[in-house]
Amino acid sequence: MDEFEPGYIRLVREGKLTERIQAANKILESCTLCPRRCQVNRLEGGRKFCRMGKLPVVSSFGPHFGEERPLVGRSGSGTIFLTYCNLGCIFCQNYDISHLGHGEEVSLERLAEMMLSLQKIGCHNINFVTPTHAAAQILTALEIAIEQGLHLPLVYNCGGYESIETIRLLEGIFDIYMPDFKYTEAEVARSLSQAKDYPERAKQAIKEMHRQVGDLVINKQGIALRGLLVRHLVLPQGLAGTQEAMRFLAQEISPHTYVNVMDQYRPCFKANEYPPIDRRPTPEEFQEAVRSAREQGLHRLDGMII
Repeated sequence: MDEFEPGYIRLVREGKLTERIQAANKILESCTLCPRRCQVNRLEGGRKFCRMGKLPVVSSFGPHFGEERPLVGRSGSGTIFLTYCNLGCIFCQNYDISHLGHGEEVSLERLAEMMLSLQKIGCHNINFVTPTHAAAQILTALEIAIEQGLHLPLVYNCGGYESIETIRLLEGIFDIYMPDFKYTEAEVARSLSQAKDYPERAKQAIKEMHRQVGDLVINKQGIALRGLLVRHLVLPQGLAGTQEAMRFLAQEISPHTYVNVMDQYRPCFKANEYPPIDRRPTPEEFQEAVRSAREQGLHRLDGMII
């Protein structure tokens, strides 16, 4: 498995990548890339919930050493942070990017250059952070980068609020899917992220992602090559629905699912106005979340030996 070829190389060889790019850009004429289905013509500059038009907006890019261990390795994960988001989380830790729109609109050629520069400095993968609303633009830039020698695995690092049709369109292009699984209760998702249908959409998307890439495969050097990696942020007072999230992953996806049960929640953006998310989870709340994962039989928890 160490002699790894990214899926998109195979698609190019089979002559299928261009078809996917055309289909993705067709969606932008009446945008339904995500479950909000805003149906604005982004190719003509139309903008709605995600506020991104025809071109991608990037806040930053570079090697990142704060991601999960199988992505970081020794040389870092090559992250490209897309500005804006298709969620409206009132506690977002990157609110300056997602809500305030800090970033710069870039050409597709420039986006391709970013991928190639991250490869050149030795990053283990190209990690698109919050890619959902820029999926079509990423595919177009990818084709440009491939022509200039891109050969790293691609990571789809998303919030979990995905259209099943878009994820199917990405089959064979992204080698690693890394979705958040934020909530399992609709009312919590509505009040905290303006997305009442989040639990349903996230479950559908995670199932499709796993169908495409399977459990996370890691090479002898400890670097992820392909597969599913799920993030779950523990929230105060059990608001993330951790017990149900872990049950779903273990029983409906795979007990071998690689899960990062995260304890770094802190009140950001507007969180101080909305108890109980105006505080960090207690150590007991976090340990209960980890216990839920263990009890369901999940045994690949990032950063923990169980």
